[in-house]
Amino acid sequence: MEASSASLTGDPAAAPPALAARRDTEVVIVGSGFGGLCMGARLKRAGIGEFVILEKDLELGGTWRLNNYPGAACDVPSHLYSFSFAQRADWSRKFPPQAELWDYTQRFARDFDLLRHIRLDTELRSAAYDEATGHWLIETSRGSWRARFLVTCMGTLHRPSIPALPGLGDFVGKLFHSSQWDHHYDLNGKRVAVIGTGASAIQFVPAIAPFVAHLDLYQRTPPWILPRPDRAITPLERWLLRRVKPLQWLYRGWQYLQYESRYLLFGGSRLLNRLVRHSALRHMRRELSDHPALIEKLTPRYQIGCKRILIMNDYYTTLARQNVELLTCGIREIRSHSIVGGDGIERPVDAIILGTGFDVEHALGPIDVRGRDGASLTELGRRGLEAYKGCAVAGFPNFFMITGPNTGLGHNSMIYMIESGVAYVTDAILTLHRTRARALEVRHDVQARYNEWLQQRLKRTVWSSGCKSWYQSASGKNHTLWPGFTFAYRWITRRFDVTSYHLEPQ
Repeated sequence: MEASSASLTGDPAAAPPALAARRDTEVVIVGSGFGGLCMGARLKRAGIGEFVILEKDLELGGTWRLNNYPGAACDVPSHLYSFSFAQRADWSRKFPPQAELWDYTQRFARDFDLLRHIRLDTELRSAAYDEATGHWLIETSRGSWRARFLVTCMGTLHRPSIPALPGLGDFVGKLFHSSQWDHHYDLNGKRVAVIGTGASAIQFVPAIAPFVAHLDLYQRTPPWILPRPDRAITPLERWLLRRVKPLQWLYRGWQYLQYESRYLLFGGSRLLNRLVRHSALRHMRRELSDHPALIEKLTPRYQIGCKRILIMNDYYTTLARQNVELLTCGIREIRSHSIVGGDGIERPVDAIILGTGFDVEHALGPIDVRGRDGASLTELGRRGLEAYKGCAVAGFPNFFMITGPNTGLGHNSMIYMIESGVAYVTDAILTLHRTRARALEVRHDVQARYNEWLQQRLKRTVWSSGCKSWYQSASGKNHTLWPGFTFAYRWITRRFDVTSYHLEPQ
């Protein structure tokens, strides 16, 4: 039980930090994004009310609170990017803008009575498994916890990847990463340099280009881009989806099947690969018909699908603007008020925006998580973190991850994967209660066989075609993506397979 009712308010000022005594609870969840909120709601539905959700920031919401740059939106349809048990009928567009996704997480937290479980401004600093008691001892920026279970739901897209560019620290103008957008800085009339052409940049570049004096866009590798079939959802459609529940399920199901079929592109269908490649090239040539030099710079030289495929309608036309220059020369150095390109030309700049993505491989950051015999999760991560079903790690009893290794997708909604993982972890916790065991831990041999199977499956996908991407660790292994249909992952997580685990008796 928790120490005081004051700590249930969700107010960061309610619980004084380090002076507070260690508090006990059943489950500590780390992160208040889609994963953490889903985990909390599922525990409540299972009758487990003793849990806290730790959130390092001052507001809940995870990825869709953090990434609030101009033009931010999801590349998965709105009705797929919501929980199956909490569908929303009043999305304004087919593809949800950032503000609506963040609003959805806030509504969800209120509707499922999760606010009193959330501890804002509470950063996880370390967690160590106590073999003597079978509990996790957890240190945060606002005191200590002791819990039977530790579930991390931090995701992978939250630690900005900052490139090691010569002179970056010498720049005296405005510098920020797209996920740390400075909305107080006025870009109007400024000379702006954007470094990176990934999923974030292709959204914010069209949003800011009309207002800046000049924009230099530094591209290392051109992405494959498909048109985004976005449009406003009409009031009649919203009314029907709200009033006719079977229609809501049918619409969601149809979208799921459409997106699920896209896995064939990644799973080895050469015909589909050629068709999608043709569609992407046609989109680019149609948008840039009068700009052959841009077409040459923007045509990818790698197999479509081995890097993330992006969707956007106005990116190419933005690059054809007179005040925008696409640079493929690289960066030699950054000076106090300028950037020197690989072509030797010095270009003056007032602001640099890094659209360089996230450090997926080191998503845990400096957090020190130690399991049995002091085993370090950070050390395992440096060698390429492996897990069982993306949830459990050998050597770490009563520890689980949501959207852990090899649960990422290139073709469908991560919400489906989150719900699958959450159901599996909830069943594991209920199993421990039912068997009255003290701890459960996935067997090393089971985890090894599972990951060998994963890597063999990945060899048959487009992601193993030779191109370098953030899907791969430094060792070259893909520890990011799930090599199959999402319903296959749902099948293997449909129930907790207790025989794959060591159960430690009380």
